Amino acid sequence: METEKLIFITGGVRSGKSAFAERLAIKHALKTENNLHYIACGIPTDVEMQERIKRHQQDRGQSDFTWRTWEQPIHLSHIANQFTGQDVILLDCMTTLLNNYLFHEGVDDTNTVLEYVREDITELCNHAGKVIIVSNEVLQDIPYKNELTRNYQALLGNVHQQIVENADLAILVESGIPLVKKGEWK
Repeated sequence: METEKLIFITGGVRSGKSAFAERLAIKHALKTENNLHYIACGIPTDVEMQERIKRHQQDRGQSDFTWRTWEQPIHLSHIANQFTGQDVILLDCMTTLLNNYLFHEGVDDTNTVLEYVREDITELCNHAGKVIIVSNEVLQDIPYKNELTRNYQALLGNVHQQIVENADLAILVESGIPLVKKGEWK
């Protein structure tokens, strides 16, 4: 994975992380005259998720910039060859991608899930000019008594560590304020 291509943004629910990531993607696209791509992993399984997807689509639709949206709930590596060095990709979000592998694809082996995620990110980074990954920060919550939830938190923590290890910029967004945890942001 080429580190100069990878930015990781995390934050709590409704922290402003997606809006911040969109602004950052636009900034990079303007600076390099690159194309904007949005990989949406959400599956509209209930009313709340349908509304969240619709809100994100409206936000991009109201933007002064053109986004090409890819609805890809799993196996992002399958679309990676559609991108070039002239593309800025915003992946929203890693938590949803992980959920999709576990609950919709039915993969219950954590090593397999980690390998899928690693392959997805590596392939996107190998093809695109910039990859910005958004994820939810659920690791600061009190550990759950439920074993499935605890295992999920541990898996997500491993995924976050892998991504941050390979990223040159990692940002935590709290209340709309970006806090740089790794690298330099100007």
